[in-house]
Amino acid sequence: MTDTAVRRREERRVLAGTLVGTTIEWYDFFIYAQAAGLVFGGLFFAPLGETGAQIASWASLGISFLFRPLGAVIAGHLGDRLGRKRMLVLTLILMGLATSLIGVLPTYADIGILATVLLVLLRVLQGFSAGGEWGGAALMSVEHAPAGKRGLFGAYPQIGVPVGMILATFTMWVLTSNMTQEAFLAWGWRLPFLFSIVLIVVGYIIRRAVEESPIFKELQERRTASSAPLSTLFRHHGREVVLTALIFIANNAAGYLLIAFFTTYVSTVIGMPRPTALLMTTLASFGWLLFTMVGGRISDRIGRVRTFQIGYALIAVWSIPMWFLIDTGNVALFFVALFVLTIGLGLSYGPQSALYAEMFPADVRYSGVSIGYALGAILGGAFAPLIAEVLLTSTGKSWMIGVYVLVITIVSLVAVSLVKETRGVALDTHSVDVVAARTGTTRVR
Repeated sequence: MTDTAVRRREERRVLAGTLVGTTIEWYDFFIYAQAAGLVFGGLFFAPLGETGAQIASWASLGISFLFRPLGAVIAGHLGDRLGRKRMLVLTLILMGLATSLIGVLPTYADIGILATVLLVLLRVLQGFSAGGEWGGAALMSVEHAPAGKRGLFGAYPQIGVPVGMILATFTMWVLTSNMTQEAFLAWGWRLPFLFSIVLIVVGYIIRRAVEESPIFKELQERRTASSAPLSTLFRHHGREVVLTALIFIANNAAGYLLIAFFTTYVSTVIGMPRPTALLMTTLASFGWLLFTMVGGRISDRIGRVRTFQIGYALIAVWSIPMWFLIDTGNVALFFVALFVLTIGLGLSYGPQSALYAEMFPADVRYSGVSIGYALGAILGGAFAPLIAEVLLTSTGKSWMIGVYVLVITIVSLVAVSLVKETRGVALDTHSVDVVAARTGTTRVR
């Protein structure tokens, strides 16, 4: 087999490994979001009353985001030390374990407040795992990419998010369409969580077959002394960490409204049948998948920053008008509202892996992209459904949620506009020597 054929085979393995792995991880993460909107309020927070239980359910969704930076710090530090591959396998197992245990968890009616505590603890474990997942998958894909295709390769772990959402939402749609509400509340909601066991086995097999990142291998060959990537990161790249967090908040907040809030809103407030709402959300999510790939590909041509700017401009323009379509209760208009939103979501998500990887040198790259991503998730999506619920309850006007989305989109748009275009920046370990010169660390060539 020629060197070219071997390289292409390995590239296909990497893309498959990052795509399948992130799909499974985010299926696990999003199935909780779906359940939080549909059933967890009554099952685990019932004493708080209907409104209070739903708000508490959204809060349990958001609290896991607070632990994503911890997962990002630990997985990022170890990923920069031990390799991207090991962390990807570990985070996959942790996420699957937490998700499967939720599927067998007793409810509040069975064991009281202990059920609520256990649910939150397992959600925290999901958040810890998710904090380390994205950075590793993004870097594996981008660092294996041929010249001029980082945006395209980096889009593969990105589409694991909409694919995971499609899988989670579709699973909920099948269940709610084929069993009674009573059966779903009694035991049907557990099935999507238990299904994760099968997905984890598949993902583990695929990820174990992927080779370590070539840039990490080169970094290991050249490193002869231990250094402190985290201290280096915050000492010399604090601005980049802040910018990566701010760039992500709008996409993450709008994305979590799509993932968790819209279905609950139209089914409980507007009166649309729940299976119909889930099906329309599932179909609209294909737009997120498509435009994420488009965003990654065109960022290789027009640049990461420009692609982000186009995506955020679209979200800003659409953030308020979409609510007037949703509030009609018309199924077709609900689909249109969500699908148009996914255009901006995809264009501001596809280039993210490449942009973030190009913003940091190799020896702090895993830590930098993971921590920035996790902080952005806290400021963006962590409590977006909760904020949306509070705005709706306090004002009675759904379009006020659109104002919230508009404001944070402007923040992200400004943040990405402050980044000097990164397309074409070298990812090899020459950048490590720059850091070494600044810190006084000795590097042997």
